[in-house]
Amino acid sequence: MKILVTGGLGFIGSHVVVELQQKGYDVVVIDNLSNSSIDVLSGIEKITGTKPEFEQLDLREKPAVASFFKKYQDITGVIHFAASKAVGESVKNPLLYYENNLNALIYILQQLQEKKQAQFIFSSSCTVYGQAEILPITENAPVQKALSPYGNTKQVGEEIIIDTCNVAKGLDAIALRYFNPIGAHESAEIGELPLGTPQNLVPYITQTALGLRDELSVFGDDYETDDGTAVRDYIHVVDLAKAHVLALQRLLEHKNKSAFEFFNIGTGTGSSVLEVVKAFEKVSKKPLSYKIVPRRDGDVTAAFADTKKANDVLGWKSQYTLEQALASAWKWEQKIRA
Repeated sequence: MKILVTGGLGFIGSHVVVELQQKGYDVVVIDNLSNSSIDVLSGIEKITGTKPEFEQLDLREKPAVASFFKKYQDITGVIHFAASKAVGESVKNPLLYYENNLNALIYILQQLQEKKQAQFIFSSSCTVYGQAEILPITENAPVQKALSPYGNTKQVGEEIIIDTCNVAKGLDAIALRYFNPIGAHESAEIGELPLGTPQNLVPYITQTALGLRDELSVFGDDYETDDGTAVRDYIHVVDLAKAHVLALQRLLEHKNKSAFEFFNIGTGTGSSVLEVVKAFEKVSKKPLSYKIVPRRDGDVTAAFADTKKANDVLGWKSQYTLEQALASAWKWEQKIRA
């Protein structure tokens, strides 16, 4: 059974490839290497003993997508990660995000709707909820007007999938709305590897602790939270990867109740930026230099998940603590800089 993982050399995608291979799936990876490294293939192989098939192509190029599916006609499932994912960057460069995140999705779905049967897992985001009025956030929370072009691409992306599933009778899809993935594989063979200045909190923390950055910028201390800093639900990337495999199995076994389903994937616990800083200092035994700077456009005050639906329906539950996730991220950072 061959599964396509787009963006499969990226942070989340690479961990999902590992989990798929360890479950016996045959995996082919597409990545354009715009925010990843070809070296990740070797990391995957060291963990699983198998190097996945790899095709370097840009999913924004429609003919290239069509040629790929003509070559790999035996693909039965697709897990789609290939997208730009930084909230702040999307505010500054919205057209890049609309082109990259929506065109690639459309071109893949056009190919899948031609198949008699296909399964599709979509990398969605809790940003579809905007600033939720009630916490923790359940799947019944209204999808609110997006606060960033990135969040809007996830909202529109889900709508595109729903509309396609309504007419492509052989297509079933699940959107996983995840919260904030952090950490690295316990082997430290793969992890988060941002190119340039990190857009996410934890790699900025680990780079600062290692001396690659002078200090961490904490965006705002005037939020209505206990310590004034924004609150997020930080989930270990391996926990998140396992959720993708369970979602895929649900579709392959035809256990889904409708052609399109969606699940929150988080820990159910919110942690403020300063709480994450303190937790990292505890596991690393290194003091962290930081400064308070103005808020970023597009950031919400607080977001953490109600995970009951994923727990009950997918049979999935997060296993790792915040400290365990941060310790794995620190181990990874130290290894790649050694």
